[in-house]
Amino acid sequence: MATDQCKDIENGVDKGLEDLEKPFIPHSKTVYSEDDQSSKHDENGSIGMVLFSTCVAVCGSLEFGSCVGYSAPTQSAIREDLNLTLSEYSMFGSIITIGAMIGAITSGRIADFIGRKGAMRMSAGFCIAGWLAIYFSRGALSLDIGRFFTGYGIGVFSYVVPIFVAEIAPKNLRGGLTTLNQLMIVCGSSVAFLMGSVVTWRTLALTGLLPCIFLLVGLFFIPESPRWLAKVGQQEEFEVALQRLRGKNADVSHEATEIQDYIETLQSLPKARMLDLFDGKYIRAMIIGVGLMVGQQFGGINGISFYASETFVAAGLSSGNIGTVAYAILQVPITLLGAMLMDRSGRRPLLVLSGAGTFLGCFLAGASFFLKGQNLLLEWAPLLAVSGVLLYIASFSLGMGAVPWVIMSEIFPIHVKGAAGSLVVLVNWLGAWAVSFTFNFLMSWSSTGTFLIYSGFCALTVLFVAKMVPETKGKTLEEIQACINS
Repeated sequence: MATDQCKDIENGVDKGLEDLEKPFIPHSKTVYSEDDQSSKHDENGSIGMVLFSTCVAVCGSLEFGSCVGYSAPTQSAIREDLNLTLSEYSMFGSIITIGAMIGAITSGRIADFIGRKGAMRMSAGFCIAGWLAIYFSRGALSLDIGRFFTGYGIGVFSYVVPIFVAEIAPKNLRGGLTTLNQLMIVCGSSVAFLMGSVVTWRTLALTGLLPCIFLLVGLFFIPESPRWLAKVGQQEEFEVALQRLRGKNADVSHEATEIQDYIETLQSLPKARMLDLFDGKYIRAMIIGVGLMVGQQFGGINGISFYASETFVAAGLSSGNIGTVAYAILQVPITLLGAMLMDRSGRRPLLVLSGAGTFLGCFLAGASFFLKGQNLLLEWAPLLAVSGVLLYIASFSLGMGAVPWVIMSEIFPIHVKGAAGSLVVLVNWLGAWAVSFTFNFLMSWSSTGTFLIYSGFCALTVLFVAKMVPETKGKTLEEIQACINS
């Protein structure tokens, strides 16, 4: 049961806000009778609707990845075409995180007010407006407005997509389906990297419209989240949506009753305020959650990924395309490997291994810039830089990308998850903005120093995990709480 709960909340808390506890809704263990052949037939049909609904929703995750991956292959072309200064482009690259921060913070209330499908429609609208502003840009202001709009859109997507998937999926499929969110983010980023090496930056902006168009069309054919419908009191619509997802002849009475009972229980719990999180019984969990996000972001991930192409050129490659293509291809299989290992090897070993790999990757990249600056082994410096960055990305994708969110989802009591998640998400996006905005300035100051600073944060993260972070694999939420507070 602990493993199922961990999987349920792995992505639902990914951008945690007030509504974070929704994916914890328990499900009936026997919705279908084993000897009822017609129910078996409808179970297959329900799986088809759930899969289709998930595919539609994760178009938002694909859009997320497209937005994040856009700046890396386009930096030199945009700066040259629009005569942008380094400061202007740094603002363009980083302002997406400000928009995403605002989107993530407001997404819970938006998804509650207009529903999961309504929130996804709104997000797609912001992203479409943003991409069009970028496409028609003639200067820095319209670029920044477009980037901010896409940032806001993906900030809402980052919350509502995993919540929607977790709320519609049956128990036996939920863990696998929720991992599609992170996988599609990585795929979107990789596709943007690859396409950016062969098309212009304006054309690449137009390709960002495609996931939004698919999403908007697909939303007409899928049901709203039954849990949201139940929460807002739309009883008839709730039953219809649940029946569509489980099959027209399936008995959903047991599951419907459990959902109603659970929502009533959640609504009876006290709402935690931000100040309550600094109470003695929550403070260690807060330190763990915030510490992991600081380690994740200040290890340099957004600076390195946003500006990978220019980093490879600065290291001595004639073109950044080779490095960015390798970067794009590497992310997807390593992310899949990390997802498979999470419930086998445990959280702490993955974090330690991932942190050690990111440390070594940054150290190698820093060493390559040092050798270049000293005119030593010039033929090896570019290869060392590419190897270091690729090792960094592979290691980050293995553990530091996803595991901090999983642990955060497991360490907070259910009635404080909304407030705690909001604070931790805020720290995460603030860190993302700080790193993405300062990266180019740090590289202008000292490329070697930049990567050594990041390697230092990676080393501190390994020490933090070893000292502070408990192993949560295979433990119930109550056992985790006891472990943290002991």
